[in-house]
Amino acid sequence: QVQLVESGGGLVQPGGSLRLSCAASGFTLDDYAIGWFRQAPGKEREGVSCIFSSTGMTYYADSVKGRFTISRDNAKNTVYLQMNSLKPEDTAVYDCVAADTCITVVAGRADYWGQGTQVTVSS
Repeated sequence: QVQLVESGGGLVQPGGSLRLSCAASGFTLDDYAIGWFRQAPGKEREGVSCIFSSTGMTYYADSVKGRFTISRDNAKNTVYLQMNSLKPEDTAVYDCVAADTCITVVAGRADYWGQGTQVTVSS
């Protein structure tokens, strides 16, 4: 069975960094586009980033470009989201997702979802 397990969320000060991990099981990472959604109270769900695991091609929302980096370790079946220069506006529940393509993820849809991990940016 397909499972995505996120970790790495927590509390960080503005300007700080966190690295989120998404460990996948039940499928081969290379067969999917893996991305991250986030949703804050009162805001629409946003496709933050996505990676075509087979090629390494990536996508970033304008709001995180230059600050976030998505990467994968296919041997570990894990995708990472390195988040630097964090802002209070980045506070949200971050959810690792898998889909057929990053086009699907960018559109806010996914085939598989993790449970989410809370990221709070506050001083």
